[in-house]
Amino acid sequence: MPDAPTDAATIREAQAPEWPMPRAEGCPFDPPPALRTLTAEKPLAKVRIWDGSTPWIVTGHAAQRALLSDPRVSVDERLPGFPHWNEGMAAAVSYRPRSVFNSDAPEHSGYRRIMTGPFTFKRVEALRPTIQKITDDLIDKLLAGPKPADLVQELALPLPTLMISELLGVPYEDHEFFQEYASRGIAHNVSAEESGRNFMALNEYLVRLVEQKAAEPADDALSDIAARVTSGDITVSEAAMMGLGLLIAGHETSANMIGLATVALLEHPDQLAVLRDSDDPKVVAGAVEELLRYLGIIHGGQRRIAKEDIEIGGEVIRAGEGIVVELFSANRDAHVFPEPDLLDLRRPNARQHNAFGFGIHQCVGQQLARVELQVVYGTLFRRIPTLRPAEPLDQIRFKHDRLAYGVYSLPVTWG
Repeated sequence: MPDAPTDAATIREAQAPEWPMPRAEGCPFDPPPALRTLTAEKPLAKVRIWDGSTPWIVTGHAAQRALLSDPRVSVDERLPGFPHWNEGMAAAVSYRPRSVFNSDAPEHSGYRRIMTGPFTFKRVEALRPTIQKITDDLIDKLLAGPKPADLVQELALPLPTLMISELLGVPYEDHEFFQEYASRGIAHNVSAEESGRNFMALNEYLVRLVEQKAAEPADDALSDIAARVTSGDITVSEAAMMGLGLLIAGHETSANMIGLATVALLEHPDQLAVLRDSDDPKVVAGAVEELLRYLGIIHGGQRRIAKEDIEIGGEVIRAGEGIVVELFSANRDAHVFPEPDLLDLRRPNARQHNAFGFGIHQCVGQQLARVELQVVYGTLFRRIPTLRPAEPLDQIRFKHDRLAYGVYSLPVTWG
């Protein structure tokens, strides 16, 4: 008969709750109740993920920032014990090339330099008139069409897709293809077989594009990346991986943010009025930061692994132990944000959120996302002041089964 567990660590692992946790019905904008309990008890705890392993979950704002900037914490998904999102991501390790998403410094620094050029503050600000025109055109089309209309299909999804396609030099006419495969790839429970099919389809598409850009460069980001292949700095596979990461992240997260935030604002008319009634860019920019704080788009946590023992929060994370950085909880940390569950578009310190991560791996395209959201929120409610949901909150389908949270559709009407 096996010995009963006696030490605290063994007991803690045996009692680790399942992760991810379901959100409460009727509270689609808040962290799961079980996660709230865990957060209140400890900023670091153990959870059990799909493969039965028990990585640490980090929920506190300060602890997250400390770990995300600690060189002893790695994104190298090939290390034994790495807490993969699902079976598909674990299987992908064998064929996913190195990139900014799965390498540490100093290797990571070289990849990031290649990718950040198109996303500097100056370059993105220069795109603001283009983003404004696309937004106005899409709203014109929405207003000219039937009611009710699906805001996801008419605005939330096409805007960031058009922008990242133009920025990268990816043909927009292929958007149904890459949106479909991207959506399949971010399901919570993707199998190894399906993950492989999704990756191969998208990777082959990007490889062809990189090769085309290398042969016939254009004024776009993918041509810049392809030039590094020509010069021998990176391989075609690495270039395709960079393009694929930018393509998926560049439309999926912003699209979900536009849709989810619209639902939240329609449910908080007093806060919606702040946006609708102001033409002050600073007010709109502040509102975007608060919405990023208040809503948890990446609700499965960022994944890391400890390369050395790390003492933090009264605990010791041992070398080889997995780490889940649960960004949403940090953005509801009362030590940083007073009344954290209150949506306050005039919150003075909203930009201290961790929505884009922190440290060297924070989101490459965050400036583009900010400008897209500023333009959309600053335009939609002024142009359609009577915008309202066409069905009650409890009938809206939220993406509980996806790694990126949002709404599948959002029927709206006006007038």
